[in-house]
Amino acid sequence: MKRWMPVLVLFLMMLMGGGTSLLLAQDTSPPPAASSEEAVRAEGSAAAAAELASEAPPAEEAAAPEDIPSTGTPIAYTVNTIFMLVCAVLVIFMQSGFAMVETGLNSSKNAINIMFKNVLDFCIGVLIFWFFGFNLMYPGEEYAAKSPWFPRIPSSAEHLFVARDNPVTQGNLDYGFAASADFLFQVAFAATAATIVSGAVAGRMKFVAYLLYSVIVTAIVYPVSGYWKWGGGALAADGFQDFAGSLVVHAVGGFAGLIGAIALGPRIGRFTADGKSRPIPGHNVPMACIGVFILLVGWFGFNPGSQLTYNGYASAEATAYIAVTTLIAAAAGGLTATILSWVIFGKPDLTMAMNGILGGLVSITANCDRVSQIESLIIGVIGGVVVFAAIILLEKLKIDDPVGAFPVHGACGVWGGLATGIFGDIPEDVPFDTQLGFFLVQLKATVVIVGWACITMALVFYGLKAAGMLRVSAEEEIEGLDIGEHGMHAYGVDSSPIA
Repeated sequence: MKRWMPVLVLFLMMLMGGGTSLLLAQDTSPPPAASSEEAVRAEGSAAAAAELASEAPPAEEAAAPEDIPSTGTPIAYTVNTIFMLVCAVLVIFMQSGFAMVETGLNSSKNAINIMFKNVLDFCIGVLIFWFFGFNLMYPGEEYAAKSPWFPRIPSSAEHLFVARDNPVTQGNLDYGFAASADFLFQVAFAATAATIVSGAVAGRMKFVAYLLYSVIVTAIVYPVSGYWKWGGGALAADGFQDFAGSLVVHAVGGFAGLIGAIALGPRIGRFTADGKSRPIPGHNVPMACIGVFILLVGWFGFNPGSQLTYNGYASAEATAYIAVTTLIAAAAGGLTATILSWVIFGKPDLTMAMNGILGGLVSITANCDRVSQIESLIIGVIGGVVVFAAIILLEKLKIDDPVGAFPVHGACGVWGGLATGIFGDIPEDVPFDTQLGFFLVQLKATVVIVGWACITMALVFYGLKAAGMLRVSAEEEIEGLDIGEHGMHAYGVDSSPIA
């Protein structure tokens, strides 16, 4: 009974939190103007109402004030651009969180290798996405309408690099923000998709092989899946919704990590000769925990930043609301994973709680703009269950994912995409009008994006394996990749002369 008491207390706290919000919140559903397009329509309605009111005789009661436009004015352009820059920096800062989580949950003999992979997948990702991937992903609405599945390959100066706005003609004023800010925000997402794999393949993958993977995922794999949704391609035309990338970003990275882990095989000593699991503890779990908090902070650039236009009452309120649903899901995922570990293992597991928080965040990323607060709680709770179950499943299948990259990003990315069709408000101007139709569209997009990631990554990883370029030697792995791949020590070594 004593073993169950803390669990019951935590469970009651969760129920009380949900019940209190039900009683106190007059309306926990997302605001109807959660997107910039809806805000523009609302502004038009407000303007029409104001015009009618000016022609009518004076009334005793004043008309409601008109909302500030979210786009089309220099002030809106300025506010949106600066806020997007701040959000881009927050998402870029997540790179340090990934590096700390992955390094802390692995052996100290591989710390430099893991940190180095996070440094270079960012450097490579930025340059490749700037030169090629960004314009592959966003070829323009006219092209997307003509070729919904196959993006245009950038081949001229017009389609390479990042175009600057013209301050004389005030280019992009109606678009709402600077093209340069847009690129910085988008390249941060590309770097996130790439770095997810680092943790799943830690401790046994050759450094050169990882760099080649980073080039391919940021040049082709992620931009194509992004084009299908955010670039106006086929999935966008179907009405598929993925607000900030549960599927487009996280599932792509998560399933890439799964394929990489399968192709590599487990680390030496991870499973016994008779197939029993033998965990290899991380060398610095406190570092990993701090990394989770950095990722949590960065997610407030990831999700609220994806509102894209923040100026005006409707857009500003929607941005703040997205932050609320994001936080609720993160907390629910962390608490759920803690309770499950407490019940199943007899003691609460910090690493499960950490992955539960991240699983809740990934789960809400697709739908944070269109679910109620109670629904975000449910999505986070199920996200915590999904993370826990996926970690146990990988153990049973003898797949070695040292940090839980697939459970967090792959499994919860899929759950987030499907949860959007189950709980999310039906969007406007889409070719369906029922919740079932919405779910089927989400299901189709999930299969397409996951299939794309798995097929392309299988070609990459198994191609490298066939060429003998994928895995380090057993001697290097046992000694540690810091020495074998880089000839360096992560932590101080006494080099003073012997007396």
